[in-house]
This record gives sequence, structure tokens and C-alpha cells, in this order.
Amino acid sequence: MINNEIQSYSEHQTIKLAERLANLLKPGDVLTLEGDLGAGKTTFTKGLASGLGITETVNSPTFTMIKEYQGELPLFHMDMYRMEFSDDDLGLDEYFHGDGICVVEWADFVKDDLPKERLNIRITYAGDQERLLYFEPHGMHFHWVVAELIG
Repeated sequence: MINNEIQSYSEHQTIKLAERLANLLKPGDVLTLEGDLGAGKTTFTKGLASGLGITETVNSPTFTMIKEYQGELPLFHMDMYRMEFSDDDLGLDEYFHGDGICVVEWADFVKDDLPKERLNIRITYAGDQERLLYFEPHGMHFHWVVAELIG
């Protein structure tokens, strides 16, 4: 069995890890990010964007819900926090089954809309600058991705 945890000792190391992950992804892949405020979800997304060749500034989509970035593959960065008490249809299926990579924060609020095959990533504090990243793959593709990333 694979140990699905990686310890990051700095923001730079978290970004480099996400850049490596970006190189293993394909169009239509969905990643969910969990973690407390300030745990590093946006930092991780910045690394993914960098790995996809995106040069725009990446920041949290808290007030817009979905930010779109263009690179080698499109990146759709979603913050579903405000969806907790909403019935709005954002057309998430189009994103989830589209030609880009989706990163979903606060995915619990749209869990019924998430595809079965996805990669859940939980980021927790392990010290002042250190973070523990736990990867939970759903589907064979993501089992391979995690094995390549961690192995």
C-alpha cells in the first residue's frame, strides 16, 4: 500500500510539488482541496498553474466562485464556500467534463455534483511553515497519478 502523505517544509516546496502534479494531469481531471484557512490551498493552486504554464497571478476565487486561467491546459479554480445554502446551478458538469483541470475548494458543498473519479487533497498544518498533504485518489487514473507523484 502506498503512503499517500507528503510533508512540505516550505511554501516553495508546496509549489514545486503541485508543479510536478500538474505534469501528470489530463483534460477533465478534478482535484478537490481541503484545509483550514491559510493552510496552503491557494499556494498549491499557484503551483498547479505554474506547472500548466500559466503566468497570470493566481489568487483565491472567494468572491467570484470560479476563476479561469489559460495555459497548456485551462485551469478552473473554484471556491464553493458560498454554495452551502444555495440552489444555484453553476453548470459545474461543463467544467468537470471539459478540456481543463478543475480545482475545487470547499467541495463538500457540491459533493453531489462531483465526478466519481477525482483526487482529494487535504492540507494540514505540521508546523509554522510545514504542511502535511494527504492525497486520496478516486479512480484508477488518480491511483496512478498519486503513485507517480509519491513513488
